[in-house]
Amino acid sequence: MRGTLPFRLAPLVAAAGLAGCATVSQINIVSQEQELQMGAQFAAELEKDLRFIKDPEVVGYIDNLGQSLARVSQRSDIPYTFHVVDTDEVNAFAVPGGYLYVNRGLIEAAESESELAGVLGHEIGHVVGRHSARQLSQQMGIAALASIALGENPGMVAQLGAQIAATGAITHYSREMESEADRYGVQELYDAGIDPDGLATFFDKLVEMRGGAGSGKLEQFFSTHPDPGARAAEVRAMIARLPATSLRGDSQRFHTIQAKVKAMPRPPGS
Repeated sequence: MRGTLPFRLAPLVAAAGLAGCATVSQINIVSQEQELQMGAQFAAELEKDLRFIKDPEVVGYIDNLGQSLARVSQRSDIPYTFHVVDTDEVNAFAVPGGYLYVNRGLIEAAESESELAGVLGHEIGHVVGRHSARQLSQQMGIAALASIALGENPGMVAQLGAQIAATGAITHYSREMESEADRYGVQELYDAGIDPDGLATFFDKLVEMRGGAGSGKLEQFFSTHPDPGARAAEVRAMIARLPATSLRGDSQRFHTIQAKVKAMPRPPGS
């Protein structure tokens, strides 16, 4: 874990003054250094709370796919770390500082590499937009957030880590943040040479699955994300504004990895 960092209040006071009528809760009070440190702390807690798939071929594939998107993202100056969680829940999530978690249920549910990449791009979009840090700034305030950044509140870190492990989310993002993450994700996919329509078709799939035999695997997703049907339409509108070009929609590598994951022993409680 990284060493503790100074938490400087002077810039925050200045920012609050410049904000006029804005309250401190409306300001992102987390510096990039503090965000990276908090992310490392959350990741350490999740190592205790979650069950991971450690197969190097599976993890390597997810990491390579994720890094190809992170490299072309609008926040490529921080390290990104990808993990595969051994749960049937169809979901993925990110915590501050570039730590991303992909559930095996998502790998199994995707029909193509572009669908899986679409969800990864969306989660990287949350990191790019610093959405977790912004939401924590608004919800927790200076004192609590300072104690986490300084490593002085392990109880709060453990509590938040347990919440993330249970719900697949560190916080509920606003509709605007979800839309922004979709926009970032679409651009990342396009710039990486992957068809961004995979994100839209994955949303279509979620609509079809809801209420069906496998809908229990979507509980986390629907508890923390807006209506996927509307988002599919918005994503396609974004894509329509991009220049036409040849993009990859699928790969044999994805199907090889997906088959390997499906052949693994089912996770506990499935």
